[in-house]
Amino acid sequence: MKTLNIFTNQIDSLPGGKADFLLAASVTRTCEIDGITQAGIPGKIPLTPTLDAEFITNEKVFSMPELAETPKGVPTPALITRAAHNVTPYSNIEVLNLGLDAIPQHTPLQSFMIEPSGSVATGANIDARAVFEKGMIAGKSYELKGNYLILAESTPGGTTTATTTALALGYDCRNDFSSSFLNSPDSIKEKTINEALSLLDEDMTNFEKLSLVSDNMLIFCAGFLLEASRRFHVVLAGGTQMAACLLVADKLKEDVLMRIKNDNITLATTSWVANDNNSDLKHILSLLSYTPHAVHTSFSFAEAEIPVLKLYDEGEAKEGVGAGAALAYANTNGATNKELLDAIELLIYNM
Repeated sequence: MKTLNIFTNQIDSLPGGKADFLLAASVTRTCEIDGITQAGIPGKIPLTPTLDAEFITNEKVFSMPELAETPKGVPTPALITRAAHNVTPYSNIEVLNLGLDAIPQHTPLQSFMIEPSGSVATGANIDARAVFEKGMIAGKSYELKGNYLILAESTPGGTTTATTTALALGYDCRNDFSSSFLNSPDSIKEKTINEALSLLDEDMTNFEKLSLVSDNMLIFCAGFLLEASRRFHVVLAGGTQMAACLLVADKLKEDVLMRIKNDNITLATTSWVANDNNSDLKHILSLLSYTPHAVHTSFSFAEAEIPVLKLYDEGEAKEGVGAGAALAYANTNGATNKELLDAIELLIYNM
């Protein structure tokens, strides 16, 4: 196995100047499997991406009385992403509707006629080639407002679908994916993954496999990335899910006869993912056909006055809604971690 020095410090690791922020918001019915994720309000997990979209654009939610949080009260990483915007504003914020149960209110939205995907345990029922091509078209036509693009995601249950996606495409990384839980529900995930993989036939094409065991966000963003990175720098904002997006793009480039302009791509995540003992982001990235540029932040809630935030440092939540890239963006533009912590806690006090 090749040894990679993948991660660098966050300062000056992202491009200079302003960044557009795009949130790929999507629902996979995988998130409704009991106990598989805690990324949101119990019983209303599919609303999480809608609430995240509303909050990062409006600093409040409309589709529910309250922001999504875990059963232990850990608030969504959307708080971190919005706080970073308040300290060092993005040039633009928009949301990509890649299959939502509820349309975000008062939110700049691009829609692509994509429905929520099914549970991978019974077949995701995606037209993967169509979704991928929609991503390519969107990446080719996107009009950049700032200097580069941050592409984030909100897809509850997405680490499970990322696992099935990577395994279906032949990557050896079964135990490398993170979880919103401190202690991942491995037996539930394992059962779901095995059920998903049992649907596959070795004679299937890559697109046929993805249609059964992936999610819209991964497929669309892989297509978007291939085209957009030919024109400007793209920061994939996330941990193991966005690493899986890179795996998908790397594999499908052969199907569409394209090259990846990898010098125009950075993956940015939190230290909570990078240092997670229960996942292995570095190993996932080592499976790519190139050595990727990847950064993680040093941000911590050790000095937080609101106790529940300290659970992030203990391994709850970890990443999502572009939190790691948002922190790195703010740092690169001169914000200190103390300023970011104050901005996050101010948002909570004002809710």
